Amino acid sequence: MANFQKLTPRSEDYSKWYNELVVKADLAEQSAVRGCMVIKPYGYAIWEKIQAELDYRFKQTGHVNAYFPLLIPKSFFSKEAEHIEGFAKESAVVTHHRLMKDPNGKGIVVDPDSKLEEELIIRPTSETIIWSTYKNWISSYRDLPILCNQWANVMRWEMRTRLFLRTAEFLWQEGHTAHATKEEAIEEAEKMLNVYAEFAENVMALPVVKGTKSPNERFAGALETYCIEAMMQDGKALQAGTSHFLGQNFAKSFDVQFLSKENKYEYVWATSWGVSTRLMGALIMTHSDDNGLVLPPHLAPIQVVIVPIFKKQEDLNQLLPVLQPLYDKLAAKGIRVKMDTSDKQTPGFKFADYELRGVPVRLAMGARDLANSTIEIARRDTLEKQTLPIEGIDEYIATLLEQIQKNVYQKALNYRLENTREVNSYDEFKEEIKKGGFLLCHWDGTKETEEKIKEETKATIRCIPFADNIIAKEHINVFEEGKCMVTGKPSKQRVIFAIAY
Repeated sequence: MANFQKLTPRSEDYSKWYNELVVKADLAEQSAVRGCMVIKPYGYAIWEKIQAELDYRFKQTGHVNAYFPLLIPKSFFSKEAEHIEGFAKESAVVTHHRLMKDPNGKGIVVDPDSKLEEELIIRPTSETIIWSTYKNWISSYRDLPILCNQWANVMRWEMRTRLFLRTAEFLWQEGHTAHATKEEAIEEAEKMLNVYAEFAENVMALPVVKGTKSPNERFAGALETYCIEAMMQDGKALQAGTSHFLGQNFAKSFDVQFLSKENKYEYVWATSWGVSTRLMGALIMTHSDDNGLVLPPHLAPIQVVIVPIFKKQEDLNQLLPVLQPLYDKLAAKGIRVKMDTSDKQTPGFKFADYELRGVPVRLAMGARDLANSTIEIARRDTLEKQTLPIEGIDEYIATLLEQIQKNVYQKALNYRLENTREVNSYDEFKEEIKKGGFLLCHWDGTKETEEKIKEETKATIRCIPFADNIIAKEHINVFEEGKCMVTGKPSKQRVIFAIAY
């Protein structure tokens, strides 16, 4: 049940506000395992909606779901040096397979005789186990492409954790595809990035910038990493999704070859792409306010809640002949609607609860409304209320939900546009980065300069943006050539720097 003690205001302590909201809105809580979380039913309902929307899009683009093992032989990681280097510090290792009673009577201990011949890694990602499997599936060009996705959990032994944003175990999807040509693989990686961007903007109402990562920020083992970057309400950046062109690195590591149409053996070309429960954090931090969650209607598990106002069962019995047909009409339109006839809480408690949970539209009717054939409508995004005739209200609600969806997106977009700025000198950069937001700057393309900026300011290159982005409120020519703000060396275009989660 929701806790209605007021949230810490965002302006006072954004991090504390976020942590309180996740817990008080019954989304998740800390578990008994360090760094891991329990996703509660309401939080999981939102994740299920994210899953369903993405899964539909994956299948529309020809992908199928599979499942691969949680445990990966350690030797698999050693086959791709850059990959293991990227995940070595986060990998949890299984060394034994059995427990026993302590001979000294001190509880349960690991049986020393159960040591594994080869240690196993709890997957931090699945490229190695999947490419060892693809070797058995691929022999000819006729076997390609393979377009697989899996919904799974992964383990990365994070030292500093925060619910949804960074946990040791988290849920995600990971696509892994195999192709006959480089061009086909690159097309796949770019296609899936666009799938993520469309989902983020049209379902999550989350404005994103599409681009590529710098070599320093690429996925371990990738030749190119495509990304979508979002701005949170505190001005920090959050990586909302990535898609990787892996080249032939993993195919060569696991000797995955195919006989081409020209009757020659060639190595397969690969991609991988994924999003995780980190999207839940993005959803919360992009839209929510000091009253609780603000959910875009396309993603809300409950889009409309109907709250009859009554004291006795007789009062409710008078309201239901009007409210039940309304419920049925909304449900028939495909609207996710709930009728709350519980007598365990007061109407005021229910109003606060649904506001905290971010339900987009709340309808309330009492005896006076019944007499006047009216109903009260409350919008979660603006907190506006109005009383309207109940006749035709189902059509009005359907339109209102779309208006709310657009409004939530536009509000987030306006915030990002207003907090994206052009910076031309390093001294200016050092001051501006303290204010948060996206800074569009020239960079000389070197790892040394990028690391110097990160060390001195904690800012990283979030992405090298594509041309098809609306990035800033004022027109800034991102693709003009210039000079690096740090070294003065030539720069082909501006990149986005920000402090990131």
